[in-house]
Amino acid sequence: QVQLVESGGGLVQPGGSLKLSCAASGFTFTTFRMSWYRQAPGKERELVAHITSTGSSTNYADSVKGRFTISRDNAKNTVYLQMNSLKPEDTAVYLCNAARLSANYWGQGTQVTVSS
Repeated sequence: QVQLVESGGGLVQPGGSLKLSCAASGFTFTTFRMSWYRQAPGKERELVAHITSTGSSTNYADSVKGRFTISRDNAKNTVYLQMNSLKPEDTAVYLCNAARLSANYWGQGTQVTVSS
């Protein structure tokens, strides 16, 4: 049974930091590209960052470049998103995604709220 379980969300003040985690199970994690998406109320889901299966390459949305860092630990079947210098516009549900060929898996998401 495939599972992606996100954690680490919460309420943080502008300028603060959070680190999200996504624990994967039920598939061969080391062969999947992993991504973080986010969806704010009334907005479309958008790609935040992704990382290749080996971790050798990453890509970021322009809105988070220089502030967010995606990483993975293939020994722990976990992908992370370090978020620094958070802004109110980063408020959203953050979702973990695993993709490889025709396989595409999603987590349930974790809420991140940036507010003073």
